Amino acid sequence: MTRTQRYLAGLGIALVIVGAGTYRFILRPEYARLPVSAGTGPHPKLPPPNATLMLTVNIARPIGWKDGELPHASAGLSVNAFATGLNHPRWLYTLPNGDVLVAESNSPGTDVISLKNRIAHIIQGFVGADVPSPNHIILLRDADGDGVAEERDMFLEHLSSPFGMALINDTLYVANTDSIWRFPYQTGQKTITAPGEKVVDLPSGYNHHWTKNIVASPDGLSLYVTIGSNSNVAENGMHAEEGRARIDRLDLATGKLTPFATGLRNPNGLAWEPESGALWVAVNERDEIGSDLVPDYITSVKEGAFYGWPYSYYGGHVDARVTPPDPALVATAIAPDYAVGPHTASLGLAFSEDSTLPASWRNGAFVAQHGSWNRRPKSGYKVIYVPFVNGRPSGKPVDALTGFLTPDEEHVHGRPVGLALDQTGALLVSDDVGNTIWRVSDAQLADTGTSAEGTSH
Repeated sequence: MTRTQRYLAGLGIALVIVGAGTYRFILRPEYARLPVSAGTGPHPKLPPPNATLMLTVNIARPIGWKDGELPHASAGLSVNAFATGLNHPRWLYTLPNGDVLVAESNSPGTDVISLKNRIAHIIQGFVGADVPSPNHIILLRDADGDGVAEERDMFLEHLSSPFGMALINDTLYVANTDSIWRFPYQTGQKTITAPGEKVVDLPSGYNHHWTKNIVASPDGLSLYVTIGSNSNVAENGMHAEEGRARIDRLDLATGKLTPFATGLRNPNGLAWEPESGALWVAVNERDEIGSDLVPDYITSVKEGAFYGWPYSYYGGHVDARVTPPDPALVATAIAPDYAVGPHTASLGLAFSEDSTLPASWRNGAFVAQHGSWNRRPKSGYKVIYVPFVNGRPSGKPVDALTGFLTPDEEHVHGRPVGLALDQTGALLVSDDVGNTIWRVSDAQLADTGTSAEGTSH
């Protein structure tokens, strides 16, 4: 059966279901009662759950970027295309010499075959996410320092839905969807042909959340590894969640994985907060209880902590859909530090202290929000900045890069995913639907000619 035939068959199933729920889904569609801002900050509003007969589906169809089109950078910032014509670029990593690694990747397509997942795959096709995984990492080099990568090389091939990357001394670690590998690396090399060595297997099989990110510990002795859940709220049973919905610590000397923090539905971005030295993570929370629930969040990660999934959210807010319940475990659940809006699909996380952006953007965290498909009205589709004071979030989030979503919210040019600082201290943003890496820099530096031409302020 061709992909088109699969889409049509799945669409037929979806239409039957939609027909059965016409009154609720079409004549009275579920709609957010609160603005996104109510679901942000250290104390988000959490209204009662609004479980619906049908999934809330509110899709933005991809249209890409025409020549000359750019996202909108906020005041004091400038944006230009660092690299275009990519193939589903997801995650970024900047090497010490300034070369930028881009994991071009997507789901391995091993999710459980169910009615819900068939519909989800149809939705992914509509939003530009259902493309074969390229399974490689490319290297981008801006040798002349003009803010545009003029060199592009195939760095690593034949991977398995790669995502996280981390360099420790002369060893590059790559997190595939099912394992972590290491490869020898020499400064400046444009491609790795030496065979890799598998360090450890990771939970895989079917992958509702397939991305595995890694970050090295400050002493270089271990890696912290994100492993998302295999479902929305354990509807496949907790046996399917063994070793998942958590952050593990990998001891590189022994190859042993141990739980660091649990109850995290879909953790993605990892970064060390520069002032406190704490590990922070961006997490996608659960769906299907209304457009106002549950806010995604960023949080410091406390060793041994339980963050609620699947039994509860934001501390002790019990999710009644999960059976059997576990009140004793819920009693130990801690609330995250800072909400970043419901269904925003917040993925990338980067602290800005080492950036060369204007001072007002240099003490906080950037968060890339991939954007909702199941909230009405839509949320996310932008890069936000959360100001920090004394190592903690302080104040409301500020939009840094917008314009991915069209003004009528019917279409999307692109969707931001990964974040990294380049060799000059500018912010790089991967756009997997627009197939572009965007570069956000200080507008004054751009105006003096020290960054690329063709920028947007």
